[in-house]
Amino acid sequence: MSVAIEIIESRALAGNPLGDPTARRVAVWLPPSYARSPERRYPLIVWLAGYAGTGEMMFSGTPWQPGLGERLDRLVAAGKMGEAIVAAPDCFTRWGGAQYLDSPAVGNYETHLVDEVIPALDQRLRTTAAREGRAVGGKSSGGFGALVLAMRHPDLFSAVASHAGDMAFELSLLPDLPVAARTLRRHGGLTRFLADFEAREKKSGDAFATVMVLATAGAYSPDPARDHGIALPFDVETGEIDWDVWRRWKAWDPIELAGAHAPALRRMKLIYLDAGTRDEHNLDLGARILARRLRQLGIACEHQEFDDGHRSTAYRYDVSLPLLAAAIGAPPKG
Repeated sequence: MSVAIEIIESRALAGNPLGDPTARRVAVWLPPSYARSPERRYPLIVWLAGYAGTGEMMFSGTPWQPGLGERLDRLVAAGKMGEAIVAAPDCFTRWGGAQYLDSPAVGNYETHLVDEVIPALDQRLRTTAAREGRAVGGKSSGGFGALVLAMRHPDLFSAVASHAGDMAFELSLLPDLPVAARTLRRHGGLTRFLADFEAREKKSGDAFATVMVLATAGAYSPDPARDHGIALPFDVETGEIDWDVWRRWKAWDPIELAGAHAPALRRMKLIYLDAGTRDEHNLDLGARILARRLRQLGIACEHQEFDDGHRSTAYRYDVSLPLLAAAIGAPPKG
């Protein structure tokens, strides 16, 4: 396995309000022939981590489940996947993530990826450096990021895969809001909650759900006039939903975005969606809704389901990665 770490110093993240580092590590898997074929160029798959993860973390497997690099080695060695470079960037924040968007409350992570990471990889590595040879994918928040980046940057990407990507927000995100309201009230507000969260090495389930809501608000409803620069979609004291803020969130739902970005989606050579039928965040239902919406728009997509939940489903990458590689010019040899 050949995994390199590229460090990219980000101007886009300079001065970000959470004080997160600007030097970002991008884990890069190089295909087996890369070192011995110095004239050859390779398609590029950008693979996005889920919430609270980094690209580098995805390469750390367990005794029972291989990391991303070992998985790629197996797929290529078995002739199931063509050779492509796979790069996994780091967009982790103090709040766990940024949904791969630009936000005055969190930082400019979309700009970082689009204007810094991809150009740096094209410059430093032997990529094909064209949309026809570039794909984006990921799981959960990474699946959301992949879909939204493909919609908003069709000149960069020609294929996309989303495993249980965040969507159908009324089914997946709305249930967390009462948890966050109670947790923030119990701590006496946002500032005290964040201080307690950062001080505790072990995060409780309620605390994790609450900081995820804050990260989501940072991405979808930044508001410099509010506490910590974010508008929450609920009243902390009562839990009553603020539907004006909620509509700001819902505007970022990939199901809502699909219609306005239909021309971009039609340019994709592959749109792959999947989710487990027991997904704890109801993201299997979201994938079903999006697949239907795409069909209604006359947009082809590959939609699959499987019997599992949301966690420990990296084995599904064995399906999407070969499809992405083939779509961008690296068909399997088996």
